[in-house]
Amino acid sequence: MKIIIPKALSQAALALLFAVLILGMAASGADNSSGILLKIGTPNVVKSASLLGDTNMGVFSHLSNPTLMKMAADGSIVGLAAKNSEVSSDGKTWKFTINEDLYWSDGQKLTPEDVKFTFDYLAEKYPAAGWMKTTIEDISVDGNDVVFKLNKPYSRLNLEFATYTILPKHIWEKIDDPVEFTNEGEVVGFGPFTITKTDLAAGVIYFKKNPYWKGATPKIDSLEIHTYSNMDVLSLALEKGDVDAYYKYAGTYPYTSVQKLKDTGNFEFMEKDNIGLIFLGMNLKKEPMSDLEFRKALSYAVNCSELLKLDALDFGQVPNAGFVPPAMMDYKETEKLRCNLETAKKILADAGYKDSDSNGILEGKDGKDIKLVLLTRNDYQRVTELLVEYLKAVGMDSEIKTVDSSTWIKQKDAYEYDLTVTRSTPWGMLMHANWGTGYFDSRRTGEGVLHVLDDPTFLKLCDDILAATSDDQLKDYAHQLQDYYAENLPSIALYWNKVETPYNKAFKGWYSDPLYGIYNVDNFLAVEKA
Repeated sequence: MKIIIPKALSQAALALLFAVLILGMAASGADNSSGILLKIGTPNVVKSASLLGDTNMGVFSHLSNPTLMKMAADGSIVGLAAKNSEVSSDGKTWKFTINEDLYWSDGQKLTPEDVKFTFDYLAEKYPAAGWMKTTIEDISVDGNDVVFKLNKPYSRLNLEFATYTILPKHIWEKIDDPVEFTNEGEVVGFGPFTITKTDLAAGVIYFKKNPYWKGATPKIDSLEIHTYSNMDVLSLALEKGDVDAYYKYAGTYPYTSVQKLKDTGNFEFMEKDNIGLIFLGMNLKKEPMSDLEFRKALSYAVNCSELLKLDALDFGQVPNAGFVPPAMMDYKETEKLRCNLETAKKILADAGYKDSDSNGILEGKDGKDIKLVLLTRNDYQRVTELLVEYLKAVGMDSEIKTVDSSTWIKQKDAYEYDLTVTRSTPWGMLMHANWGTGYFDSRRTGEGVLHVLDDPTFLKLCDDILAATSDDQLKDYAHQLQDYYAENLPSIALYWNKVETPYNKAFKGWYSDPLYGIYNVDNFLAVEKA
């Protein structure tokens, strides 16, 4: 049958038909090529496409190049690239059995030799893994097992191995400087999704399914990480539906913006207790901070309830003197911190801190007015200003010294402060001998640590934890440690907060772990269209 189109309409009709066909082809092409796309918005900006040279890129690469172990929801350490791990009775030999069904995205099989290469390579060429050279004596392959022989017991090795990505030997053995090496194209990985492109200009990291993945089938087809240097722009992107969920490593969605996002009716929030925290660090190498009675008085002077309300909008709880938050494994209930100015003043008076000239400022043991330097960064300005008021209320003068992060690191390492407001990340609470020890042990170094505590009792506790060979031992030491914190107050937790992670109701099945939040392999295997 012949269809006749009138001349007056023929050109317009053909143009319309052509447009419809083009749109149809485009839609069909999008469905076939991308399928279900999940977009994550984050303020963790990537500055370099370097898996080992850029901290945020390193976190995002965990989906493409997973770790040997992972942290379960209850805080226990279980297998990921490894099926399981075993440790000898003396705590000096660890064996990791490698999963046999893992394949690199170029089709090659992941082998125990890849794992051995990774840790030999990191120990030799990656400064952040330098501890391995002084702890690991030998790495060998025995069938499907990788065996690590240590020069001393180290109970936290499986936890350490929940943070380092596994690298393909056939790619990385050709790379001499892993920190400087960048790759904005495809990354050979063995996870369920692998990186196909890192667009630094656009601030987007693109992931696609690994065609050789043999584990549980992901319910989404591709993933994009969109990074934003401006939090207001990121919040707007969520509200408009430009991204589907929010992620910040070791952080929460801004509490001041939670209700606005809820009011859209399009979002649910995953709420988890944070194992990281905001705390008041003290320079224990200087007076009066070195005086336990002064620290006790300080713990009564600080109004944690007000800090929780004003800084965290009550998304959390008042902490205990034991510092360690209840979300951590082997938590022990210690005395709750409480503000009581009269108690604080009495402790100070009994300890010999007097205002002999009646100028409103207490004098220290040297007879001079106490004037404390509060070292802080812009992120903690409001909290620091409140602390100044709390100190003033019990007769102490203080000044705020606000600096950038690099200056903060230099000055706290030089002990050029009296008090400082800082935070611990989830990994920070777990590093070294766990339960926040890495921040205080005087033998430790690092950008975020204070290394101010050289009490032999504390140092022995750290060493005992690291040498423990059973879960029962670890629990006992963990409780001793929290009692030590409560009795000696080397630092004061200001509040224990919650992590709020919003996600669009168009997706469901979200899962979070205590170490990396929603950014873990299990989550991206579980998330699906609602």
